[in-house]
Amino acid sequence: MKSYAVGHFALGYLSAKLIGHITKTRVNVPIVLTLSVIPDIDLLIPLVEHRGPFHSVLMAIIMFIPVFVLFRKSVLPYLIALIQHSIIGDFLTGDVQLFWPLTSKPYGTGMDIRSLTNITIEWTTFTIMLFAMLKTKDLQSLLKPNNLNMVLIIPTLTVLLPSLFAFPLKVPTALIIPHLIMLTIFLASMLTDIKSIFQTPKQPKKPVQSQ
Repeated sequence: MKSYAVGHFALGYLSAKLIGHITKTRVNVPIVLTLSVIPDIDLLIPLVEHRGPFHSVLMAIIMFIPVFVLFRKSVLPYLIALIQHSIIGDFLTGDVQLFWPLTSKPYGTGMDIRSLTNITIEWTTFTIMLFAMLKTKDLQSLLKPNNLNMVLIIPTLTVLLPSLFAFPLKVPTALIIPHLIMLTIFLASMLTDIKSIFQTPKQPKKPVQSQ
């Protein structure tokens, strides 16, 4: 079985914010959202098994070691955003090779991703994420100029747009609305950045000289 993007975005954001709160670390939302779905790039790479090496929690931890050395606990929210993809989302709906390359044994509950249970979970986590983003003003921040907003082009082109066009998997009708909402937020965020790049800065008004 394969996964849908909405649940990964929601779980990645919520888990990263929780760890950020615990470690008193301010997280960068565009990077968190991108990391939350980055393992699914394997769906677009020929000859690479889905839920194989790119979904290995062991490999993710090893790759993060140098970053840990440099930035210490401030990296934790980003690592959690990445590995939740495999240990929560994909574990629920299918078989994932959590400990590749030590073993290729797949782990998971095997829940049908098209089931009412999974769709309800994705809608619930998505709704909680939206409320959390509004409360923390993260949504408003995404719609302000920020050079890092452009990283959202990665999940937009590799996960959201392909999914809406039924490639590599078809999004069920019940989940089209949250996918469209996420796509709209990402596009608006990136367009805000693009607009700020080409916008001519306003010249400060000269003070009126008294006679």
